[in-house]
Amino acid sequence: MTNPRARAIDTIPLGGLLIGLFDLIFAFTFYGLILGTPFLRIFQTVAAGVLGRPTSYAGGVRTFLLGILLHFVVATCIAAVYYLATLVLPALLRHPVVSGLIYGMVAYFGMKYIVTPLSALAGRGTLPRLPILLTELIGHALLVGLPVALVAYRSAKANKNGVTRFSAPAESVPRESRA
Repeated sequence: MTNPRARAIDTIPLGGLLIGLFDLIFAFTFYGLILGTPFLRIFQTVAAGVLGRPTSYAGGVRTFLLGILLHFVVATCIAAVYYLATLVLPALLRHPVVSGLIYGMVAYFGMKYIVTPLSALAGRGTLPRLPILLTELIGHALLVGLPVALVAYRSAKANKNGVTRFSAPAESVPRESRA
């Protein structure tokens, strides 16, 4: 029997939405409430990846909202990469907790050392102080990697059982109406 595959239509949008929401809450809580970063500045910094810091910080609420939009675009891309990884490495679907936690940390380092340096921020990725690094890594493991891995696992399990978002399980369809 072949391994069940996650469905892109289930995994990518829902994974992106969950990653975006959980990471947004993390950002407001950790950077805003704990570290004292002004709330507008948190997502203006995301927009600064496209606009540069001076333009983004001068943009007020508009660049804050652009930052939130870009945050969800990136979250959806992270979900899409995980989905594509499950096609190449089906073991990710068999071990969703471990693979999700690891993927969250990989996503963190990918954003910090590949995406950010290539953006308009153009800064070389440096490691933050250890307490901040550990908080960010744990946050990404639990709030980025784990949700998308569990969504992909759920999708693959439903796909294996013949369940799609728009159909009933095969077992619930009367035998005479099955093709």
